[in-house]
Amino acid sequence: MTQDKSDDINLKKDEERSSTKSLNNKKNLIIVESPTKVKTISTYVGKDFEVVATKGHIRDLPKYSLAIDIKNSFEPKYETPKEKKETIDKLVNLSKNKENIFLASDNDREGEAIAYHVSEIIKEKNDQNLNFKRIVFNEITKPAILNALENPGEIDIKKVDSQKARRVLDRLVGYQVSPILWKKVLKGLSAGRVQTVALRYIVEREEERENFKPTPYWPIYA
Repeated sequence: MTQDKSDDINLKKDEERSSTKSLNNKKNLIIVESPTKVKTISTYVGKDFEVVATKGHIRDLPKYSLAIDIKNSFEPKYETPKEKKETIDKLVNLSKNKENIFLASDNDREGEAIAYHVSEIIKEKNDQNLNFKRIVFNEITKPAILNALENPGEIDIKKVDSQKARRVLDRLVGYQVSPILWKKVLKGLSAGRVQTVALRYIVEREEERENFKPTPYWPIYA
């Protein structure tokens, strides 16, 4: 190994140590979705970071009711599932006296919604002035995690609204149209925001195929 390469590697290690040290001077909580990420990320960020998982969504629409306030701008009526109570209690307790709470759920609409609901629930149950930060990464590696911690952002409320709109549409179509299919067509059939539209395209294409009438033609070759 050349001296230049050795110096570059040592410099990179020093930067990583400095990056971790600057955050380790504070009390930090990192909240991820999957429990399988907790151990790995913990080894990257050090002992002064607490890493905990939500195990998916901690707030959702109830299973057996529409739960959409149609008269109030289609506002969803969320609930906290009973099986998530222990997880929520843990998140609230761990958030106490933390200077930074890093919301590290997945980098997609569902992950953004999870980050939003986690922050809202913790705020409701913890009267401290908490500092929430949104971090995203596309790989579970030490450089990616440290880079995310050093470059936090905020919750993307547009993504949250996008996820909310999808859930509302799924619920409105599924819960309102499916019972009609049971009565008019066949018990057990379901309607959906995506599958119903896709089925319509298939039906229209099949009708075109069945109604196609071939006509003779004669090519001319020169």
